[in-house]
Amino acid sequence: MKILIIRFSSIGDIVLTSPIIRCVKKQIANAEVHYLTKNSYSGLITNNPYVDKIHTLNDNNFSRLVADLKNENYDLVIDLHKNIRTLKIKRAIKSKWLSFNKLNLKKWLFVNFKIDLLPESHIIDRYFDGLKSINIKNDNRGVEYYFPNQISLDLNQYNIHKNQYVVISLGATYYTKQIPNNIILSLIKRLNDNPIVLIGAGKTDIEKANHIISNTHHKKLINLCNSLSIDESAYMIKNAKTIITGDTGMMHIASCFDVHIVTLWGNTHPKFGMYANVQKEQVQNYLINLSCHPCSKLGSDNCPRRHFNCMNMQDTEKIVHSLPQ
Repeated sequence: MKILIIRFSSIGDIVLTSPIIRCVKKQIANAEVHYLTKNSYSGLITNNPYVDKIHTLNDNNFSRLVADLKNENYDLVIDLHKNIRTLKIKRAIKSKWLSFNKLNLKKWLFVNFKIDLLPESHIIDRYFDGLKSINIKNDNRGVEYYFPNQISLDLNQYNIHKNQYVVISLGATYYTKQIPNNIILSLIKRLNDNPIVLIGAGKTDIEKANHIISNTHHKKLINLCNSLSIDESAYMIKNAKTIITGDTGMMHIASCFDVHIVTLWGNTHPKFGMYANVQKEQVQNYLINLSCHPCSKLGSDNCPRRHFNCMNMQDTEKIVHSLPQ
């Protein structure tokens, strides 16, 4: 049986599809699993042993891509993105398809009227609900990250050791998911002698890291922002004692490993179903109870109320005090 799984983006969302990939491959006899994603995210799938072939979407190859997919003659398409573009693909290739409930109406009610009708379920559970008709069951092994055969990153070169440092993730696609500089500086101050590694990528993260470095005297602060590949960032997270992050792809990558996760929630909310997919004792979620929260299901380039209190009111003393020793 030839199966196409679709998820175009982004880092965390693709990581969250790993249980579906694994269970489809293992539970359907002779399954040939293909995966369609954006070219910029294909590296997250390259080393997955349950994927037989990767198809990539670029800015200018949609028509050719659709023609290639039609020639594959899929028996089934599993649509885990569910947007206009995936609808066009499904109509063009005319294979049987399955998808999931995005709960957009209930999310809209929660964001705009603070009416919470959302179920107490993770997005992964909703993915599996969409596959009930083909009897695919969750094996409850959680999310997985697959490294290449070799990682050249050596912790010793930074004078840090496994399970003895804290990672702080600076980046997020949207401003309202990023931990503000003042909160990060307060966390660093309270972390005392703990080695701290800053990770991130892109111009905004570089600027954040430079500001943080210039405003702290922490002797064991290591700035690796824009210095690591996605695999190297994942490796750094895997070997950390704790990661402090917003609602980001790094949070979901951390969910693949035995690392303590501290998530500071900005404009989004765990009830959307995109929280860290780990046991409760492995994660701490910090949310500020505000009448305006949540203000978006995805994120924004600025705080609509201009105070950003969902992040600025985070209690750094409480956060650091509750970290595992």
